[in-house]
Amino acid sequence: MANNLGKGLEALIKSYSSDNKNKYLNEGIDISSIIPNKNQPRNVFDARGMDSLVASIKAKGILQPISVRKIEQSKFELIAGERRLRAAIQAGLKTIPAYIIKINNDMEMMEYALIENIQRINLNPIEEAEGYAVLSGKYNLTHSLIAESVSKSRTEISNKLRLLKLPPLIKQSLKNSEIEYGHARALLGIKQSTIMLTIFKKILKNKLNVRQTEQLIRNFRAIDKKTLKFTNLFNHNIHEVEMQNYLDTKTTIKQKENGSGKIIIQFSSNTNLNQIIKKIKK
Repeated sequence: MANNLGKGLEALIKSYSSDNKNKYLNEGIDISSIIPNKNQPRNVFDARGMDSLVASIKAKGILQPISVRKIEQSKFELIAGERRLRAAIQAGLKTIPAYIIKINNDMEMMEYALIENIQRINLNPIEEAEGYAVLSGKYNLTHSLIAESVSKSRTEISNKLRLLKLPPLIKQSLKNSEIEYGHARALLGIKQSTIMLTIFKKILKNKLNVRQTEQLIRNFRAIDKKTLKFTNLFNHNIHEVEMQNYLDTKTTIKQKENGSGKIIIQFSSNTNLNQIIKKIKK
């Protein structure tokens, strides 16, 4: 297995086939004889994507076989292809084409499932991180070896694993695609969970993109927290980001404790100044 890490399911299947340890069944195997893969990293299946796959299967059949391992006579455990298996069941199929592959242990099962999902239909970042956590925590794989297994960088693996430190509300939002991976990575730069959650809610309320979120957090971290209350600082950051995006130039809000203050808008030339004034007049 080690020699094939990072090459994907096709390379793994090919290597097993050369040793006659693997067999492709053109006629398919009985769907009722297949049990789920307990190491399946995916636990959320997009409903619209599934409907599309079911329709495709009804029209053209299964184009890509699933992978299974034999666990007893006429009984198989799914290795990879749960989405296709579920869609085949919904489409009313009784059999499904499959590769039967010799798998030595649960760690290899987990690697197969991760590779299959990452290469074919992306896992959401939390599911991906949870899969890496199992390989790291349960099977003692290093970040470097996990990276090699799924053809990603070691840094990417480490960054994904950090997502599991996020508060449950933010992790669920990432699972539901309400925020993106970039939002989550930016939020990890905030150490206090209460502040992180406040920023997260502002992201949703103001529909901030990743670039705006990163700028907001940079601004927040750059301001001396001793000069103003957090709520004022945070509102200033929100307004600064909005003004910078609209005026396309650096904008700074400075406020004194008595409430008075000033807005500083920077410009690089007379032309730039005229552009800014036109936008303000609008």
